[in-house]
Amino acid sequence: MKNLLKYMKGYGKECILGPLFKLLEATFELFIPLVVAAIVDTGIANGDRGFLVGMCLVMVALGIVGLGSAVTAQYFAAKAAVGFAGRLRHALMEKILGMSYTQLDRVGGSTLVTRMTSDINQVQNGVNLTLRLLLRSPFVVFGAMIMAFTIDFEAALVFAGVIPVLCLVVFGIMLITMPMYKAVQNRLDAVTSSTRQNLTGVRVLRAFTMEQAQTEDFDEKTQRLTAAQLTAGRISALLNPLTLVIVNVAVVILIHVGAIKVEHGILTQGLVIALYNYMSQILVELIKMANLIITITKAVACGGRIQSVLALEPDQMNGSADGAILGAVEFRDVSARYDGSAAPSLENIRFIAEPGQTIGVIGGTGSGKSTLVNLIPRFYEASAGAVLIDGKPVHSYDLESLREQIGVVPQKPQLFKGTIRENLLWGNDKATDAQLWAALETAQAREVVKDKAGELDAPVEQGGANFSGGQRQRLTIARALVRKPRILILDDSASALDYATDARLRMAIRDMKDPPTTFIVSQRAASVRYADRILVLDDGELVGQGTHEELLRECAVYQEIYYSQFPKEVR
Repeated sequence: MKNLLKYMKGYGKECILGPLFKLLEATFELFIPLVVAAIVDTGIANGDRGFLVGMCLVMVALGIVGLGSAVTAQYFAAKAAVGFAGRLRHALMEKILGMSYTQLDRVGGSTLVTRMTSDINQVQNGVNLTLRLLLRSPFVVFGAMIMAFTIDFEAALVFAGVIPVLCLVVFGIMLITMPMYKAVQNRLDAVTSSTRQNLTGVRVLRAFTMEQAQTEDFDEKTQRLTAAQLTAGRISALLNPLTLVIVNVAVVILIHVGAIKVEHGILTQGLVIALYNYMSQILVELIKMANLIITITKAVACGGRIQSVLALEPDQMNGSADGAILGAVEFRDVSARYDGSAAPSLENIRFIAEPGQTIGVIGGTGSGKSTLVNLIPRFYEASAGAVLIDGKPVHSYDLESLREQIGVVPQKPQLFKGTIRENLLWGNDKATDAQLWAALETAQAREVVKDKAGELDAPVEQGGANFSGGQRQRLTIARALVRKPRILILDDSASALDYATDARLRMAIRDMKDPPTTFIVSQRAASVRYADRILVLDDGELVGQGTHEELLRECAVYQEIYYSQFPKEVR
């Protein structure tokens, strides 16, 4: 947690003024019992109404000044806490966006969502309460004890005895519950992951009538979370009754001692009431302290989880080479392995793609097609061999400069809430309308946009929910083309298109002025049939490469794929 304090930089004034104003409020509060004692011993005992009115006005003044101090302290504490959480959230998002695909796979999306939302909120609450109460509560507790000693030494010994016992209870429970709250957050990750998975895959769940099974799985994870929360909550809940019992026993002893001293004329009734009020103040502050400890315990546990993400070191070294690329791609005995995988996903891949060529990549499910193209923009790193662009190793390029010249259309088309124009400008935020329409024309999406009210300014719902699968694919292809990339990767991104639209799309890309080096990943032989070179993958190995005619003669795997889609009698 202490490593996160650097994000408090710039809020030094708030971190000082917040606690100071709280201490000022507490100081005024400590004077209240003495005023009450004066009212009882002088005003009421002597029947002095003027004195009573004066002391009441003093109490009101102390209350107003204390309220003003409390509001001011709350303002500074909230400003520091919200600013700190904002910086922390920004730093965490920046770290997440800079993670490689391998790190994202390892950490998990649901965990990152929890740490970005719930964990940071807990830390924010912890900072807020810490600035307000961490100094105030101990100040009131020990201040009340000191004030009690100024009234009567023997009676104040009750305070000196009860405070260590209370501290032992509070800090003992804190040490017990701290690891428990960390476990609670970990189980919250599992619930978030299940929720996220069910929401994104709700159509598949309904298609396979798996609602009941997923509901039972979700119930089980929720029950585990509930059990962990209840265990931690039950132990934390002991704070209030234990502190109340201890303080009330101390009050009984205090009143007993005070009554004897009043009877012997050592103390006045007003001073006994003052001692009782000081004990009540201690009780209230220790309850606040107990709640503060619980909040801090949660905040520390959540802060540790956030720090574990921020402490991740980049596993990709950024190169320095930049400038325009031509688009030549070469794989030299490249192998790739996913983190934790027992077997490589790709092994000894070797081929060369010249600038402007169209390269088809075909193979069965799990053959490594997506893995191969993901190595080009360095979404994943090769575990062996070398991937080269224009003769230079891909890791020698500046990542941002490299990816600005590569257009990637993933398997699952992803559109963002906004307008069509805003989505297309992701490819190039300086593109003109003419360039946007040109990209839409090439992607066979012009009519899709023309048919929408508002055309380029037509709304896009989250995930492109107001477009069909084929329309989403064409719009994401257009978004990649707006960038005018030197390398274009179409990762099975035309699977929802009919054969005629798919053919027009490929022809339009080929007919572009200065066309990019295009990688077409597909399971459909028709999509790669007219590529300049076709790579055939089988279980991570390159079992064939060449033109359609060459592979049809020489590659058994390609023959099997092709003839399963085009019967021999219509060859």
